[in-house]
Amino acid sequence: MSARTKLTLLACLAILCAAPLYLSPYHMTLLLPAIAYSIILLGFNLLFGYTGLLSFGHALFVAIGAYTVAILTSRLGIKNMEIIFLCAIVASVVIAVPVGLICVRHVRIFFGMLTLAFGMLFHSILFKFYELSGGDSGIPVVRPFLFGQDLSSMDKTSFLVGPFFYYSIIILILLGTLMWRIVNSPMGMHFRAIRDNPRKAEYLGIQVLRFRLIAFVVSAVYGAIGGALLVVPVGLADPELAYWTHSGNIVFMTILGGFNNFFGPIVGAFAFIGLKDQLVGLTQYWRFALGVVLVLLVLLLPNGIMGLLQARKRTVSQEKVQ
Repeated sequence: MSARTKLTLLACLAILCAAPLYLSPYHMTLLLPAIAYSIILLGFNLLFGYTGLLSFGHALFVAIGAYTVAILTSRLGIKNMEIIFLCAIVASVVIAVPVGLICVRHVRIFFGMLTLAFGMLFHSILFKFYELSGGDSGIPVVRPFLFGQDLSSMDKTSFLVGPFFYYSIIILILLGTLMWRIVNSPMGMHFRAIRDNPRKAEYLGIQVLRFRLIAFVVSAVYGAIGGALLVVPVGLADPELAYWTHSGNIVFMTILGGFNNFFGPIVGAFAFIGLKDQLVGLTQYWRFALGVVLVLLVLLLPNGIMGLLQARKRTVSQEKVQ
């Protein structure tokens, strides 16, 4: 990472941390899902952008994290968020390993359709098994403890835009740093080799299925942690979190930000939440408008927002050289 990139990243973090000083409580609550989706997309992009496997059922793991929070806090009385994260990680790994062993043996549309099938199967389980999941009513989420601190005395808005906001930023920084180390390690080079030419990678001695499974499980863990953060502001875990349209939103955000860049998914998460908020306020046909944006994005900006910024940067550099 260049010095300029580090400075830009630090500036963005400073602006984000200072958000309560210049944003209204409403706009602050919009940042919370953007941060949660940033974590989800970091994991998803390891699978898609770095390993070359496009999942249409990634919302399955988001729902696992969400229901872990709901069940532990409202039914078992476990409110410590760090313990909840550990349980979400275990649950996601337990589900991701057998599902991944089946899916990673296939590529392209076959992998995508298998992940979609498992996602819809899990959605059906959540929807039908009322005693387990509460059915279509879902399960309420009780306010968790942060770093062991009971903050129930605070009103909901103050809790969300204060302690929980900064708690989410800390988790994003930690998981973002970990993902940066992963993708820039020898393991990350193996992922890229598998994406570019799996047959050649296997010829060079890389265990392709093993590394695809690792990418699948890591992406599932990130999805579960992000899902756990996602439902706390909402206060409810419901089956729609596992529905295929939610998986479609995850793919949309990744493409919007640019899956060829490490920070692209994070940019995509914030851009998507902001764009959706504006469109919902303008028209009841906001889903149609999002579809139009996606079409234009694929046609005009195949590398997403970060791809456009990088292209402009190269153009400016060439002009300075001339």
